[in-house]
Formats: sequence, C-alpha cells, structure tokens
Amino acid sequence: MIAFPNAKINIGLNIVEKRKDGFHTIESIFYPIFDLVDILEIIELKDKSITQFSSSGISIPGEATSNLCLKAYNLLKKEYAIPTVAIHLHKVIPIGAGLGGGSADAAFTLKLLNNLFKLNLSDDILIEYARKIGSDCAFFIKNKPVFAFGKGDEFEDINLNLSNYKIKIEYPSIHIGTAEAYSGVIPFKSKLQLKEIINQPINSWKKSIKNDFESSIFLNYPEIEQLKLRFYEEGAIYASMTGSGSAVYGIFEK
Repeated sequence: MIAFPNAKINIGLNIVEKRKDGFHTIESIFYPIFDLVDILEIIELKDKSITQFSSSGISIPGEATSNLCLKAYNLLKKEYAIPTVAIHLHKVIPIGAGLGGGSADAAFTLKLLNNLFKLNLSDDILIEYARKIGSDCAFFIKNKPVFAFGKGDEFEDINLNLSNYKIKIEYPSIHIGTAEAYSGVIPFKSKLQLKEIINQPINSWKKSIKNDFESSIFLNYPEIEQLKLRFYEEGAIYASMTGSGSAVYGIFEK
C-alpha cells in the first residue's frame, strides 16, 4: 500500500511562552502543500521476520531504527495485533526546512497501517497517537488548514483556501535544528490575533503576519532573508520562512 505524505507551511508563527514541560506554546496557521510529497510504501511480511525500514532519495540522518515511521509502527504494535511489515520511504521533502516532512511521514504511517490492517481507528484516535510522536504530527491526520496552538498539536478549523494562488517554495540547503531555532527567540504574546488576521485580504498579511523565528535566523543565515526579499521583488503578495526554517515560500497571483 502506497501513500504520499505532503508538506505544510506555517502562515505566521508566534512563540507565546516557554512551558514547564520544556516545550513552547505557539500560535500558527498550518496549511497543507499537496504538490510537495514523499512516497511511503508499507507491505506485510508473510514470513513474520523483523519489521524493516529502508529509504531512498534525500539522505535521512540518524539510525534507521530511530525513524519516525518505525516509531509510529511500534506505537500501534503495542496495542494491536498487527504483523511485521516492510516500510520504504522515498524522501523528497527537505529535512530541517520547517516543512513538516518527518511528521507527515509518521502520520501517514499511522493512517496506512490503519487502512492496511483494517483497525478502524477514528481520526481522533489517530491524532492521539500522532501527538505522542511529534508536536505537529497530529496535523497531518486530517490534513486541512487549521489554527494551531498549544505545542502545535491543538487545532481549530479555519476557512482558508489558497488554490487560486501559486505557492512557490525554495529550500536554501541549510539544515536548521529545532533547538537552534528556539535558542534565538524570546517568547512574547502578540496583541494581534492570528486567527482573525488570516481572514483579512492577503495583500495585508505582509504588515501584520510574522514568523518569530525569522529575526534571529536571518542574523545567522542572511541568505535566507535574501531569499524572502527576492520573492517580494518577484511580485509575491506574501512571503515568509516556514516553521523554524530554513525553507521560504512566496504566495503569488497565478
């Protein structure tokens, strides 16, 4: 069985506070990007051997045994009698780019296993499993535009459709780790309500919607800021770094 885990972008990202559990409270708009995808295949192993993971495409750092797809499999394996499987991931979405590729891969693993072995788990149950894997992993279960808050794993549905626009994404081949990104920000609760601003015309977003990671990351990686400025020079209505970076997107009139 094959699926195509997609990327996402953040439209605005406010770092509100540092939590007692070590995480940060955020506010952001998560928007799915369906034309930038990985390829995920899972097949049942009839010989009952050990579950296997392999990958191709972009090299994935770390040991294969620590991959989020395997973590998703093991979460379900603990509670359901699912057989061993072979998981192959062809990686296309850049890593350390703020596009949510790893989280998408894990969430789609949960969904594929649910379908493949007819576990009949609801989206709400899958979301609870996804929250155990990563903060934004739960988003990819329903995979539709949301206002995200808390650790990035609590959502409110929003009415946002950018299908009439072209979204261009560029990755400057810079890997920014989450710890590095958060080390440069000072939490601050904005007076502007992001979930209200998002309903304003897109040509007003440039003045009112920001990504709190940009100020410190642009200082360390000025080429990322130059990429954002170039999008505006090319006529973008709105441009921003997504997530904790380093990918930048621009929203253009088609």
